[in-house]
Amino acid sequence: MTRQTPPSAKPKRNASVKPTSAPAQAPATPANTPEKEALGWAHSARFLTTAAQLHHLPTTELPEVAFVGRSNAGKSTAINTLASQRQLAFASKTPGRTQHINLFSVGPKGAPNQIWADLPGYGYAAVEREAKLRWQKVMADYLDVRRNLVGVVHMIDSRHGFTDLDLQLLEFVKRRIRSGEVKLLVLLTKSDKLNRKEAAESMRAAQAQLAEVVTDESDVGIVLFSALKKVGVDDVAMALKEWTASDELAQSCALAAQQALQEAEEDRLGE
Repeated sequence: MTRQTPPSAKPKRNASVKPTSAPAQAPATPANTPEKEALGWAHSARFLTTAAQLHHLPTTELPEVAFVGRSNAGKSTAINTLASQRQLAFASKTPGRTQHINLFSVGPKGAPNQIWADLPGYGYAAVEREAKLRWQKVMADYLDVRRNLVGVVHMIDSRHGFTDLDLQLLEFVKRRIRSGEVKLLVLLTKSDKLNRKEAAESMRAAQAQLAEVVTDESDVGIVLFSALKKVGVDDVAMALKEWTASDELAQSCALAAQQALQEAEEDRLGE
């Protein structure tokens, strides 16, 4: 994946905005390559739990990656494409109605090394104002304080670019992105609907919008993505796999989870 820095940002090795090209069709991925391994890892994603409030989320040291985006930006489709599963992430027939944080474990079944957090879509006009404000607060708090959050995958419709609501969401986590505490990967979704010139312009516009969050410490990337044509899927899988926990941490977290389950069962039997 080629690297490029927005004009208003200083050149840097680890914090540049990293675009990809926009091929009309994703090339075949040969066997036994890092891309193939990353895709195999992403395909291991499975449902873990769901939560309506932050305090219902499990406490863990595993690195967590949040998937965010407008209700019609293709977030659920992107997650399902990465996982090579049709209905891992639930896409409501009524956009904006899904109001839970859904977690998925990724990696070895006995010792997962990453968690994906599917946050509710935002920006759908038919959702009541009270519900919008409630979930805005939940997402703002999650992005600002979730301790094990290591990355955010932000879905942006490549045809429309960043909206005011997308920029507002970035504000919730901007401090952590600029410090390098949280990485940011922007997926310009539905790129199959653009021609090559339009795709290049969409990339340039996204780079300009992200320039203010890029620092010497940040890690900000952009990928042209199409679930239909499988464009960018390899790049995203490889980026996410780089954010996994070490084998030692994964084993430690798995052991802690097993002990917690055993203690809960003992408490239940003792009642």
